[in-house]
Formats: sequence, structure tokens, C-alpha cells
Amino acid sequence: MSRRPLLLLLFAAAGCAVNPATGQRELMLVTEGQEIGLGREADPDIVGAYGLYPDSALQVYVRGLGERLAAMSERPNLPWTFRVLDDPVVNAFALPGGFNYVTRGILAYFNSEAELVAVMGHELGHVTARHGARQMTQQQFAQIGLVAGVILVPKFQDFAGLAQAGLGLMFLKFGRDDETQADELGLRYLYRAGYDPREMPRVFAMLDRVSQVGGGDRLPQWLSTHPNPENRQQHIGELIAQLPQDFSGRVVRRDEYLRRLDGMTFGPNPREGFFRGQLFLHPDLRFQIRFPDGWKTSNQKRAVLAQSPEQDGLMQLTAVDDASPDAALRAFLGQQGITGGAIASHSVNGLPAASAGFQATTQQTVLAGQVTAVRYGGATYRLLAYAPEARWPAYQGPARASVQSFERLTDPAALAVQPLKIAIVRADRAMTLEQFQQRYPSRVDVAALARLNQVEPGAQLAQGQLVKRAVGGPLP
Repeated sequence: MSRRPLLLLLFAAAGCAVNPATGQRELMLVTEGQEIGLGREADPDIVGAYGLYPDSALQVYVRGLGERLAAMSERPNLPWTFRVLDDPVVNAFALPGGFNYVTRGILAYFNSEAELVAVMGHELGHVTARHGARQMTQQQFAQIGLVAGVILVPKFQDFAGLAQAGLGLMFLKFGRDDETQADELGLRYLYRAGYDPREMPRVFAMLDRVSQVGGGDRLPQWLSTHPNPENRQQHIGELIAQLPQDFSGRVVRRDEYLRRLDGMTFGPNPREGFFRGQLFLHPDLRFQIRFPDGWKTSNQKRAVLAQSPEQDGLMQLTAVDDASPDAALRAFLGQQGITGGAIASHSVNGLPAASAGFQATTQQTVLAGQVTAVRYGGATYRLLAYAPEARWPAYQGPARASVQSFERLTDPAALAVQPLKIAIVRADRAMTLEQFQQRYPSRVDVAALARLNQVEPGAQLAQGQLVKRAVGGPLP
């Protein structure tokens, strides 16, 4: 079959449908059922990669807000899901089919329920306008005529510990028009739900402040794939000016929202592991391991990763369920597409261990590497190191050195670290932010405290005003 008849057949099968949120007619190859299936399949991968924030009351609160917005949307019958992820980065995103996420990192910077609803409405808009489905349709058209059938080949496991299908959906990069449309839909849902629309521009101002800082705060992921916040703030301001200007009775819920943040973890949680240079220390699990100098490292929920400077070598440390090092290695080497060498039992700093070399065939290349499992503290830890076969000899020594560095963590200072927490304080008198810092000290400086509270340094705080501060530690 030629490419042209195939395209005509696909157009006839798909047809043009009216987008329920925008009213526009558009070609869509992805059905609503497929949207839901994609989101439902990816949701466990997102939760596994980031973890859910362990505050059931906060989860119920966010879910309730989201379900109320969804019920007022043009697609109320989707299996809407709303989750708070245990991640310090300022981020929010949605998957096709109605799966929505906000991080504790972005929740910390909001100053009202209306601000939270504005962002949730924006992400809801991506779903109701089917932006993700349209992107997938475009990707399908790009592949038409390139694939005549399905070739079954052994697939090497994704050793980075991330489900690429799920996280690929999460990182869909929408165009400027889609983002503007999602902003407009977010304003629609915010207003429809009875909130004060003037709170929405405050979100863009907050994102702008957080994005401009260097050092302590991380760039908001929510901002990195979105248009300039100043332009968005201006555009939304123009739309708000077209609304009826009597906002009396409109919902903000500043104090009610801030009280919900009291005690929430702020910033990275060092109890889940942290780096001192190339040394990774995990206080809760009481171990440490050193990765090679010059390698880029990352601590994720399900794995600790290290990548070579040339980006062709990778190490991954994970905890596995197998009861013994030998069992862990047999499970790994038994995967399709992997050819393993003999398993050698040994010890690492007095801990039971086993190692084996392996090769793995992917669609692009042949990989070679070493897998080691160490039994410690009632768990088995697997350190995987691999590279393209021709490059593996250069990385074999550094990989063995990292294995031999795995040991018990005994440093009292490392074992004592604690995360920062948000504490909500009612100012007992009018004062400047600097005076507040002196009276109620925070573990962050005044500039960071100003960003957290969406004010400028030197700002005047009113008597009785609820103010966020960061307490806790000691930090690493």
C-alpha cells in the first residue's frame, strides 16, 4: 500500500471531531479510550519515580479541589486523578486521560487556595483541550509509512529506573499556543468555580521570582516548558479586565490554605539520601557509597545514578526484593536479552556480596557491564554498571572501586540530618520581613523567605498576618 492511500484511509477512519473545550474541529487519531489507557499506564511510573507526599489530609484536600474543577469542565466523565508528589521542584503537570499532579515544591510557594486552583485549572485545560492527544496524533503521522510491521526483538531493560513511556508523556512540550490556551481555560475554570481571578497573575509573578534566583532554589520545571511568565501575566490580566469587575464574594482562602502547609517538608529531604561531592550518604538506610570523580550524579526515589563525563557509561544503585545477593543476580541475569557470566560470591567491607559480568543486546548496540549485589540491613542493594562494549574496559576499574566503597554509614553528623519544614506564624505586630526573621528565625535567608511568602525584602507585614518560615534541620 502506498503512503497516500494509507493517509487517506487514516483520515477517513479518524475524521474530524469538535474539541469539547475549544469548540474547534481537529483531526485526532487518538481516541478518548486510548488517552485514558496511556495515562492509566503511566500513572504508576510517575508515582514510583517521585513518590506520593505522605500526608493523607493534603492528598484528600487537593483531590477534592481537582474533582470539583473537573466536574465543571467539558469532560467531566474522565477518570480524573489528582496527586501530590513528594518532590521539592516547583512543578505541576497532567497526563492524557485526566491524571494530574502537583509537587509539594510548588504547593510551598502558593499563598492561597485560589493560586493552587489556577495552576490545577491550567493543567486541567491541557487535558480537556486534548493537547497531549494532539501531540501523539502528530507523532503518529510522522511515523506513517516508516513502519510496515512490528518486529519483535529482545529489549534491554531501562536501567535508569524510569519508565520512559510514562515519563515521556509527562515531559510533553506543548507549544506556545497550547500553553496560552491552557492559561485561558485555567482562568475559565477558576472563575467558574467561584474564585477570585485576580489571584492567577500572582502565580506567574511567583514563578518569575523563583526562576530568577541562582543557587539555593531549583529552576521550576513548570516554568521551563512554558512561555515567559511576564507575558502570561499580562495576557491573563487583559482577560480579567474583560470580566465583570465586581469580585466581592469571590473565593481566595489565603489563611485556610496556609494553615494546610504547616509542617510540610520544604526543599530536598536529606533523610532520603544526599551527596557530599561524589560520596552518597543515606541516613535512613545507614549506608554510603562513592562514585567516580567527574561523574554526574543524581538521587532519585527508586535509584541513585551516576553518568560518565562522556555520557556513555552509567552506574545505578537500587534496593531489590531478593533475599540474597545470588538470588538478586540470578533474577537480573535471567532477563531476556542479557547474557551473564559466572556468579562470584565475595564480601564488600564485611558484607555478603556477589558479582557477575554481563552483555546485553539493544536495538542500537551491544552493552557490557558488571552487576553486584550486597546484603545489608535486611535489604539487598544492586549496583549496576555498564557502557557500550567497546568502552566498558575504561569503566570497569571505576565501577569496581564504587562497589568496594559501599559500607555502613557511621558518621553521627550525617545520621542526624533532618529536612526543613514550613511553619506558619501569625505576626503578633506589624513588622518588616527582616524584623520577622529576627523574631522568628528561619533556616533560609531573608531573600529566600521573601520568595516563599511572595513579598519583596523589606516588605511590611501586617499584625495578624500569617507568614511562612522554614525551620528544622540540621541540614547536611
